[in-house]
Amino acid sequence: MTIKSVILSGGSGTRLWPASRESYPKQLLPLTGELSLLQETAVRLKGFAGAEVDPRPLVVTNEEYRFIIAEQLRQIGVRAPQIVLEPVGRNTAPALTLAALAALEEGDPVLLVMPADHVISDVTAFQQAIAEGARAAAGGALVTFGIVPDRPETGYGYIRAGAPVADTGTARGLAEFVEKPDRATAERYVASGAYFWNSGIFMMKASVWRQAIARFNPDMEAACARAFTARSTDADFIRLDAPAFEASPSDSIDYAVMERIAEAPELGQGVVVPLSAGWSDVGAWDALWAVSDKDADGNAARGEVLFESSRNTLVHAGSRLVAAIGCEDMIVVETPDAVMVAHKERTQDVKKVVARLKAEGRSLTQSHRKVYRPWGWYDSIDAGERFQVKRIVVNPGAKLSLQMHHHRAEHWIVVKGTAEVTNGDRTFLLGENESTYIPLGHTHRLANPGKLPLEIIEVQSGSYLGEDDIVRFEDNYGRTAS
Repeated sequence: MTIKSVILSGGSGTRLWPASRESYPKQLLPLTGELSLLQETAVRLKGFAGAEVDPRPLVVTNEEYRFIIAEQLRQIGVRAPQIVLEPVGRNTAPALTLAALAALEEGDPVLLVMPADHVISDVTAFQQAIAEGARAAAGGALVTFGIVPDRPETGYGYIRAGAPVADTGTARGLAEFVEKPDRATAERYVASGAYFWNSGIFMMKASVWRQAIARFNPDMEAACARAFTARSTDADFIRLDAPAFEASPSDSIDYAVMERIAEAPELGQGVVVPLSAGWSDVGAWDALWAVSDKDADGNAARGEVLFESSRNTLVHAGSRLVAAIGCEDMIVVETPDAVMVAHKERTQDVKKVVARLKAEGRSLTQSHRKVYRPWGWYDSIDAGERFQVKRIVVNPGAKLSLQMHHHRAEHWIVVKGTAEVTNGDRTFLLGENESTYIPLGHTHRLANPGKLPLEIIEVQSGSYLGEDDIVRFEDNYGRTAS
């Protein structure tokens, strides 16, 4: 038996604004440790002894996140991952169908399907549950993992478990999925011991999932198969045929298959494995506080934070010192371009702020001041009328596109490393404290030929400084627009 991780990484996580933005969502952020949530998900089976684990996770995501995901996987030593790019979002059932089609080209592994934005604090307990689920999945079952509830939560859907499954440990039959309950119903669920929170984590053989989706939603299976068959491959990326995939119905794994297993027992048994491993979907800032390490007063911090006479407060400092004085049950999130302060009981209202910003056309919901690119990143550190200043870092061996601008000129000053500069018809090297001027309309390119990151300061001046004023002539990353 071989287990292959399937990581679903398409969500935007707007309830964790301002740290999470549409172009850099929560799964790409290090919220509980040094690794991002995506990276933690990718290494969650490290050291697993219950079966052979394919070292190449299969990630289903969209075009916008592709380079960031590839880079984050490279940082943790993942070689040759499979990254399937969805041209449009169609929920989790088509995403898993694509993963199953990709996996079936190399065998018929047991797929461990995990959202990229969950926290699991007890990895040992998680792996024990996975071992149990894998045994059931290898025998043809469709497995879901039910979180053992520690409170009557009204924000989660629930799973009702049936009778124990013979020779599988704690696994039980899957009786039904139920929607988010009211408070009284949730209290009854928890008291009964028969209900679990729906984790959104699943296991099944790739062939079993394909048979199930073909049985319950043949249009989805057919559309995904057409899109995958007509795919193209670009480095780590699998690009689907867009028109074919757009024809797929949109549905979740739960609704498309798991809730309907009883209709077709010949496809395999539905099984729920209890999971008690410090799980959280980190749906809002109060959930992050709940799973974070805390001091003796219940305070949790990330970044440079000072607490004074404060209790049960979370401070997330992204770029500077934050001092919290006399705060109780508060959430404070600081980023270079936005600060959010909320009572812990009102963190769900962050989505209302995001909605207002979107209605006003503000870019603060879309991107951070620091923007990641396939070659590195840039930080817009200052701007005014007809000028903008950026700090640019280029990864070793990387290069920007060969490009020109219609409306701006640029000065480049090297502050660290060595730059290979193309400026008009000249290509030359610049060292630290050296600079060059690129007139408006000149073809130019920046590259890092060294083994250490290249850092420059770029000063732009002109009548229009938007990122869409880029005409690309050559590009290593297949981009046609900024």
